[in-house]
Amino acid sequence: MNKLLGTIAAGTIASLSVAGTANAQATLTVGGYGGSFETLMKEIVFPAFEAEHDVTVEFVAGNSTENLARLVAQRGNQDLDVVILDDGPMYQADALGFCAPLADGVINEDVYDNAKISDNAVGLGYVATGFTYNTEWFEREGWEPPSSWNDLTDPKFEGLLVVPPISNTYGLHALVMMARMKGGGENDIDPGFEAMADEVGPNVLVFEPSSGRMSELFQSNEIALSIWGSGRTKSLADTGFPAAFAYPKEGAVALMLAACPVVESDVPEEAQAFMEFMLTPEIQVKIADAMGVGPVNAKAEIPEELAAIVPYGPEEVAALVSVDWDVINPLREEWTQRWAREVER
Repeated sequence: MNKLLGTIAAGTIASLSVAGTANAQATLTVGGYGGSFETLMKEIVFPAFEAEHDVTVEFVAGNSTENLARLVAQRGNQDLDVVILDDGPMYQADALGFCAPLADGVINEDVYDNAKISDNAVGLGYVATGFTYNTEWFEREGWEPPSSWNDLTDPKFEGLLVVPPISNTYGLHALVMMARMKGGGENDIDPGFEAMADEVGPNVLVFEPSSGRMSELFQSNEIALSIWGSGRTKSLADTGFPAAFAYPKEGAVALMLAACPVVESDVPEEAQAFMEFMLTPEIQVKIADAMGVGPVNAKAEIPEELAAIVPYGPEEVAALVSVDWDVINPLREEWTQRWAREVER
């Protein structure tokens, strides 16, 4: 009798174990930005995706540098299934072999061509690097809004300008564009360093990398102008400060939020499905609103007040300038050291 009960019990436990395994949900781990982006993901995006795909989504918050370093540290044993980075670090991640090929159908025909980073990665939203300025200050002085990268050299901005250092993508964009203005470019960066040191540098109050500190400098009326992103400008304007964004006539530089499925994921189908989900018009609108970025999906319709700030629509998207990350990334450490010696000396 006892032997029969033991056999039944063992069989019951085995059945429960099998049932538990069958019912266990897959877990998808996504790495991306903190702050408002993390809030958007956890409160809106993840619940909708989980309901559609019967999966649990976990989030690892970190900036692009931190999450790229995470991929490097966990090579061969990744805990991330999808990673979201700025476009520069994404080019690095892809070149280092951390991005898996995108499945057929992930990128649909409505995604703009310049958002297609590679066969493995795609942009999720556009930020424009250009001018952020205090509209009341400019009106008081009778100044026209900034309209050219050459305006950075105008003596009237002496002590009133902030340019981030090139450890920050906005500062790097400024260096490349000044090089191009002087006849050089990514493959001939010397003219850019000379312009930043001799012509732009005298106008710079501080080379400030922190977005929080940049906002403080504007709000305390210490600066009138900066090189910054359209999304950051929106965030500052949302506080009630008279900030506006201006596109240089030579072109604002595209800075994209980008994503890729990570190699060796144990939930590759869910990772690909999440990539596709992030490119739908509905989610594109939510990303645009939360992050102050332009949608990469042409069918995403955003409010007029947001469209006035971010790159939006075929014409504005096509006018964005792209930098050559394949040239920049191998040289970035060398350029950063040179910047410290020659520009922030």
